[in-house]
This record gives sequence, C-alpha cells and structure tokens, in this order.
Amino acid sequence: MADAEKQDKAFPPTGSEPKPLVGQVTEEVVLSKDGLKLFPQPVLGDDLDPLNWSSAQKHTILAIVMSLYFMFTYITTTTVPSFPDLQTTYSATLEQANWTVAIPALGLALGPLLWASPADIIGRRPIFILGTLMALVSTIGAALAPTYSGYMAARFFQGLGVSPASNVGLAIINDIFFDHERGQKLGLWVLAIDQGLLFGPLIGGFVNIAGYQWIQWVSAILFGVILLAEVFFLPETLYPRHLMLAQKHGVRTAAVQAGDEKALTESWSSSRNMHMTVPKTKKLPFANVSPLPGIKHPKPYDTIIRFIKTFKYIVVPVSIMTYCFGWYWWVLSVVTLVPIAYATYAVHIQGLLYLGLIVGTLISEIFCSGRLSDWMVVKLAKSNNNQKTPEMRLWLAYPAAVLTAVGLIVWGVSVDQGYHWMVGQVAFALFGAGIQMGNTAICSYVVDAYPMQSMATMTFYAVMLNLSAFVDPFFIVPWVDNVGFTWAFAGHAIITVFFCIPLLAALHRFGPAMREKSGSPSWVNPEFEQTDMDAAS
Repeated sequence: MADAEKQDKAFPPTGSEPKPLVGQVTEEVVLSKDGLKLFPQPVLGDDLDPLNWSSAQKHTILAIVMSLYFMFTYITTTTVPSFPDLQTTYSATLEQANWTVAIPALGLALGPLLWASPADIIGRRPIFILGTLMALVSTIGAALAPTYSGYMAARFFQGLGVSPASNVGLAIINDIFFDHERGQKLGLWVLAIDQGLLFGPLIGGFVNIAGYQWIQWVSAILFGVILLAEVFFLPETLYPRHLMLAQKHGVRTAAVQAGDEKALTESWSSSRNMHMTVPKTKKLPFANVSPLPGIKHPKPYDTIIRFIKTFKYIVVPVSIMTYCFGWYWWVLSVVTLVPIAYATYAVHIQGLLYLGLIVGTLISEIFCSGRLSDWMVVKLAKSNNNQKTPEMRLWLAYPAAVLTAVGLIVWGVSVDQGYHWMVGQVAFALFGAGIQMGNTAICSYVVDAYPMQSMATMTFYAVMLNLSAFVDPFFIVPWVDNVGFTWAFAGHAIITVFFCIPLLAALHRFGPAMREKSGSPSWVNPEFEQTDMDAAS
C-alpha cells in the first residue's frame, strides 16, 4: 500500500467514500499519520504518480540507485591494493599510482554538471542507463589499457559515467519518497557511497591475487548487472506534479463555482480520466529519449548557471563546503594510506583491515543516522507547533564530528606507535560512524532547506564532495612523510573539530535568518514548475 493512501486527507482517494459537499475546501491537503503536511503532495488516485507506488517497487528502485551509488566510490578505491602492480606495469611512482584514485574523482565531480539538465529534460531513466553504459565500456577499457595515459583516460570516463548516481540518484529518491521519510532514505543512499568506498579495497585486495586487471573485470560485471536492473526494473520517476495537481484542483474548483454538488462528486471521476491524458512515468516508451511532456524543461546549460547561483543561498555552500573540505576528504587520506601503514601485511589482508570502517558506518546508519534523524525532526516539530525547520537536521553533526576526530587521532597514534591492529580497527569504526552520521546530516539539511531545488543543491554537493576527493591524494603522502601519522591525523582531527563544529553551530543558530536574507531561488525542480499546460487548465 502506498504511503499516501495511509494518510489522513481532505478528500478520500476512491469513489467508495462519502461524497464531498459544495462549499468544502477544494484544495486537498494530505497529512502524514503524525499530522504533518506531506511534501510533495501526492495526486491521489493516480497510479502513475511515483508517490503512490507500492513500497516494494519504491524500495526496488532505491536499491538500484544505491547500487550505482555504491559503484560511485567503489571504482575509485578498489584499485588501491593493486598500486604495486600498477607501478610495475606502467613504470609509475607511488605518487602517480595515487593519482589513479584522484582522476575518477575528477570525472565524478564534473559529471553532475553534465547530467543534471538532460535528466530534467528526457528523464531520470535514460540518463541512468546511458551513464551506466559509459561506465561499463570505460571499465573494460581500463582492464585492457596498455599505457598509463590510456589507463588514466579510462578511469576518468569511469567516474563520468557513474556520476549520475549522485544528483540524478537523489532526484529519483525525492521523486518516490515523502520528506518525512527523507532522513532514512538519504541515510541509506549515503551508506551506499560510504560502503562502496570501503568495500572497494577489501574486495580489490582479494581479486588482485588473480591479477590487477581482474579488479576492473569484476567492476565490469557489477556494472553489467546494474545495467540490466535499470533496463527492466527502473521506470521513469520524473512526474509532472504541478500540472497534475493544478488540473485536479481546477476540475473541482469549476464544480464548486457552479454550485453543482453532482458536478463536484463527478469531479473525482473526471480527475482520474485526466491522469491518462499526459504520458508519464510507466506509460512512457520503453526507450524514451524525447523531452517529457507536461514539464517545463531547463536549458542544457542551466545546471552550470544554477550551480553558480547556489553560492548566493549561503547555507548551502557553507554547510557542504565545510563538510567536504574540513571533514569528508580525510576518508581518502585513510583509504589510500592503509597499504603504507600496514606495509608488512599481504595485500588481501590489508583489504580486511577496512572492516572496521565498514562496521562503523553500518552501526551508525542502523542506530544513529537516517531513522534517528527523522525521529528527532518529528519530535522537535511537535514541540514547535508542528513546524519543521531544516536546522533540526544538524543536531547529529556535532557528535559525528567528535567521533571522526577521536578515530583519526587514535589511528594516527596507533600506526606510529606500532599498536596491535585491533586498536586501528576500533579507531576506524569510530571514524566511519562519524563520517556516516555527518554525511547524512548535511545532505538532509540542504535538501530540507531547499526541497524544491534539490537537484541543484545535490549537484553542488556532488561537485564539492568529489573535488575534495580529487585534491586529497595530491597532498596527503607529502604531509605524512613530513610529520608522521600521529601529527598528520591529529591535524585532520583539529580541523574537523575547531573548523567544522563552530561553522555548523553558526548555521544552527543563524540559518533561518540567513535563508530569509538570501531569498527564494528563481527556479524549482521541473516537476514543480508551472507550464503552459498548467495555465491552460
């Protein structure tokens, strides 16, 4: 049963309930079971509205999105155990081998700017399929690359191909779930990228025993499975919501103005028939590449313009850039330095040492991230006259930053002092839990702050996140060489606590005023945009 059908509502969605009376409020407001207004508002009775799809189908789609987002970082780090083989094959230095992690991150950073507008024009489904196909072909190219430059080019296009998993993937999640579910679903989405980052070197360590090329062949197999799932189980989710709600409201309004109770009752049937007049979601062609009807389409370059304009809405760049450049990029420091920190261990054993990070992120997501965030927002809203604010999402960021810092310090000291590897695993668990909680808090915050511009805010997030991942491998090795693990990672921790926490606290306190001063963006996601068809209705 779809979530919308379980909620209280002004008008029931089927014809079996009491007839609406003339003079009743004509604009439907659908509420959650907690009495909060649902966003987005579903079009009741329309089976093509993704918000009305079954829980099983929604979570199948979520699983596909998460699978591609898992590959988003998996392709970046799964090659880390093969660094010695890459150095031998391509006569590369350790620093050049490190760059093979940075280059796909560059593709991941640029890709969201390329894919966002097409996804708002021809839809999410064809962009996901095209991107996965590009990633599959590029992965085969990386497996067969005879030179370092050819390998690097293939790695770049790997990142470019998988990059729709970030902003377009988040758009799909927003298409099919309500905002009161957002914390949990975003938490799972974030879990996918974190787990891909960590499972990459673990799996790569074992696969590398068969040869470094097999790391790419395994990735190619995974991309192939995901591509098949997208083709057969991922329908289009971009839905002309503004048009459908406007037409449905228009039908009832006309009946009320005529004072005709019979016409008002029959408006339910008319609105259902209206649902079928515009091809959408599951009724679109199987291989649709035409602009979707009923939606105002952005220009191809609008993504870049909106990316630049996003800097005006100060809470978005402050929160995202604080997280990316003061907190998240330490993940790449840890992942790329494990082979150096535990150089005496076999490569596949080094891969097992990422288990601490994996356990930490999993425990954090189950107990301390998305679901907890949603619960906190509901409780805080009830004590605030049922008014939710985006800043309610930031409470989890503070303990997350502290956990991250403690994990970094303990790990740095454990490496320099030669402590038992289990000490490092505990440190990794703390660090992973902090990263997972922080990522979920920041993503939920910016989407809640500008829910009708979620494609633009998540494009901004994806670009900044991957720019930080691109930069980190260029400076982390010299930093550790100069001061050692203890002080390098103590420096990481100091930046996380004394840079990130004060800035996030300032957002917590002054965020509402900053958003009010910034004003409302001049654009919205295409599903909320008024079109000529809206005006005609």
